[in-house]
Amino acid sequence: MAGSGSRGSEDSLMMRPMAAAFCGRVRPVARRGNLIGAITDGRDTGGARMEFSETKIPGVWLVESVPQTDDRGWFARAWCHLEFAEHGLDSGLAQCSVSFNARKGTLRGMHFQAAPHAECKLVRCLAGAVHDVVVDLRPDSPAFKQWWAVELSAKNHRAVYIPEGVAHGFQALEGGALMHYQISEYYEPSAARGVRWDDPAFGIDWPLADPVLSDKDRAWPDFTG
Repeated sequence: MAGSGSRGSEDSLMMRPMAAAFCGRVRPVARRGNLIGAITDGRDTGGARMEFSETKIPGVWLVESVPQTDDRGWFARAWCHLEFAEHGLDSGLAQCSVSFNARKGTLRGMHFQAAPHAECKLVRCLAGAVHDVVVDLRPDSPAFKQWWAVELSAKNHRAVYIPEGVAHGFQALEGGALMHYQISEYYEPSAARGVRWDDPAFGIDWPLADPVLSDKDRAWPDFTG
């Protein structure tokens, strides 16, 4: 993190509690007052906020950053430990990843990690636009095998929170789409799992025909759960 002198040290201290939590390691909300003091240290946050809307898939949330605009442009909050905790969402952070999708129609999915390496994700589109999809693979969920989709783009400031047991994928609606992932668990190749984008068990509607796929994503077996 850029910075020098006391501000650099201050920023480093700010990030320590953030890095210690995303999934299953959330600080109690009861400590909100102390956390606000530690995070803002009396500084004006600019009124930035996020809006949370639960989807038809239990535990999957649409998270929208509300930009504060002026003649310079805009400022928006993209993530906040406190706000996620207040909605009962795990907010630990183990890794962040990005994927660049050069060609329109590129499809990645549907991916998840198996226990004991199951992961929560917060995904957003930083450039271009994608059709983002989740599928509920939890047998005890009322939405088992159901899917939900939303457009994420650099313009609409949306993100999707995805809990453990829910597979994720997307299709690029433009060439050059850039996706960002905040992930609660370290990547474990032996736990990497997937279901096929066109599996009739789910019947997902994709916006673009003839997707650009990896051999691995094309070959996921039929879902039998």
